[in-house]
This record gives sequence, structure tokens and C-alpha cells, in this order.
Amino acid sequence: MLKIKGIDHIVLRTQNVANMLDFYTNVLHCPIERELSADVGLTQLRAGNALIDIVNVNSELGRIGGKAPHDEGRNLDHFCLQLNDITEETLVSYLKGQGVKVLDISNRYGATGFGRSIYIKDPDQNTIELKPINDSSE
Repeated sequence: MLKIKGIDHIVLRTQNVANMLDFYTNVLHCPIERELSADVGLTQLRAGNALIDIVNVNSELGRIGGKAPHDEGRNLDHFCLQLNDITEETLVSYLKGQGVKVLDISNRYGATGFGRSIYIKDPDQNTIELKPINDSSE
């Protein structure tokens, strides 16, 4: 029987590799772990115990997935990143200081149960849910 332990990686396809890498490395602090050639078009970022793969849609790997994501054809609804010990106030202040618009803050159910989480968008308008794992409010 299968038992899922967690998310291994997600793949985000983009036309704007530089903007996406800047956002994920500088705003969300996901360091680059591995890069394949520009022809292949894959950069892998460490996100805790998972990876976020950024794929250039104009590369060998990116062309396999078809057209680039856009407002009427995204390649996912959203994904959620668990955050280590940080207060909601500190997180909101940090995001605003980075020029990131906070879209929604609410109690939501996720892998660690109910807790507050925040929705934001990356440069390609993919929705990201940020959920501090220290918050046990219901």
C-alpha cells in the first residue's frame, strides 16, 4: 500500500526565468541546488525538504509541456509552502517590504492541520500559500 510522506517537488514552467529565480531565491529564500544547461532549461531550487523546479518554456524540457502559462491557462491552481517558526505579523511585514502583495489571510486546513496561511503570487501569477507550521490557531 502506498503512503505519501510529502511533496518531493513541483515544476513551474515560465517565459521569465530571471524574474522567477529572483523571486524564489531572494524573496522566498529558496537557494539554487542544481542547474542544467540553458538548452535543457531546468533550474532546481531547494524549498525545505522539497524542490521547486523552474523550467524555461522555450527550452528542450519546456517545449514538452506546450504553451506558456498565462492568466487564462495556468499550469496549477496553487501550492503551499510550510514555513518554519515565524509570526503572521513578521511574515506580512517581510512580504510587503519585498513588494509582494498579500492577497488573503485565513484559517485553512493543510498537512499539519488547521492554521493561518497567506496567499501571494509569484511573477508568473502562480498562487503560493505560505503556512507557518508554528501556528495552531483554529
